[in-house]
Amino acid sequence: MIVIQAKFIFLNQEDKQIVLNLMRRWSSCMRFAYKRLLEGYDRKTLKRDLQGMFDLNSRYVDDAIMKAKSTLESARELGRSPRKVIFGGRDLFGKLQKRHINGKEYQKLKTKWQEKRKGNLYSRGDKSKKGNLNTRIEVKENGTFLRINVGERKYVYARIEAGYKKNKSRGELLQEIAESNIPYSVELKLKNGNIYAYFAIEEEYPEIKITKEKGVIAIDLNAYPDNISWAETDEKGNLISYGNIPMPELASGSKDKREYFRWQYAHEIVKIAKEKGKAIVIEGLEIKDKGKRGDFSGRKSRRIRHSFSYKSLLSKIKTLAKREGIEVIEVNPSYTSIIGMLKYAPQYMITKDIAAAYVIARRGLGKEEKIPDNYIKFLNALTVDELEELKEHVKKTVRNKQLKKKHLKEINKAIEILQSLESEPGRVLKPLDGTSFSAYDFWRVLKVAVVTPLSPEKVKRDFSVLKELLIQGKWRDP
Repeated sequence: MIVIQAKFIFLNQEDKQIVLNLMRRWSSCMRFAYKRLLEGYDRKTLKRDLQGMFDLNSRYVDDAIMKAKSTLESARELGRSPRKVIFGGRDLFGKLQKRHINGKEYQKLKTKWQEKRKGNLYSRGDKSKKGNLNTRIEVKENGTFLRINVGERKYVYARIEAGYKKNKSRGELLQEIAESNIPYSVELKLKNGNIYAYFAIEEEYPEIKITKEKGVIAIDLNAYPDNISWAETDEKGNLISYGNIPMPELASGSKDKREYFRWQYAHEIVKIAKEKGKAIVIEGLEIKDKGKRGDFSGRKSRRIRHSFSYKSLLSKIKTLAKREGIEVIEVNPSYTSIIGMLKYAPQYMITKDIAAAYVIARRGLGKEEKIPDNYIKFLNALTVDELEELKEHVKKTVRNKQLKKKHLKEINKAIEILQSLESEPGRVLKPLDGTSFSAYDFWRVLKVAVVTPLSPEKVKRDFSVLKELLIQGKWRDP
């Protein structure tokens, strides 16, 4: 779905008032339809009655009923009472009920609420009508306009005004849409006295031809340093090739500049996948919990979101891949960096970031990560006393600013996990093998035990020092 936002400029104030009146009637129609749907009315009965009641044509009424039905279903899916839906916004309504707000501040809130409640209009696109019958884009010599049906064979024209140089491409896209006769939906909204339009075009993608059948290309985005790490595998999950794409332009510059380069980097990733004939694996876009343990907790999560719009870049990769008929697989991102750092970085002598991309690739192929036997032996020999000793060492280095306070939190959690297993007879810490010790607990404790004792100067992003532990099991050496 492509959505384009634009502002309207009316030729005269009278035309604007006519459209505002239409929006008010349509909004009332939608709210009325919502209440009748709650009472069990069917669409056909509503459609017949509402046209005369609100002086709207059949299409406008049908769209109002559809929006009302959508709001009703959304409330039920979210587990909220449909009868308690407040049009205009519950938060704004709640603020208006507070008695300590008065004067200009109260009037400002009331206007905003009324605009959200009454300033709406939605018109669906129709393929048989070559676009949209009620709200049609028309390209004229003096600009691009929206022709709005305001009554029986009565129309008002509003200039579609981007307002800024940066929106020039959007205007050109609207012209292309108007000339191609593809269906598009239009939603009008009133904000701060101005009317804005949101044009939505559902893009038709070609059939998926490049799948994970021959393997995948997976990516790992890194906030520091700004780069994309990628790894290529065959269909069995074996590592074939890898690389890094630096993204210095996303660390600074204007919003438009960063947006431009996000598209460029997305094109680069899709180009690699297309040339190699591989599907693309990315981390799941729906990441909501900033405090979740794992790769996307706290500070890193915020950096990724705000420094270079992590979600925006992945979304662009998805869009471009679909246009090329390339399969896109989303996976759970939890612990991909930790697993890559401890298992594959020393094994293949690659960086932590490329190793994380490799873990993402294997997840996309449905491969489970077998924990190396030497790591299991190492952790079975680890004691709470040793971690307590490590904790005291870290406290000193934190005071000297060689390690960060977060390392203390990680050690405390590791100690807590091991203490919870003290009571289990014949403690065998083999994840998913009849104990309460999960795979994620394993990797968390292992990270503390083998990485924290090494100073940041030694570790950085090169984990080759762990190879002897991983391969030869030399875990009793200092």
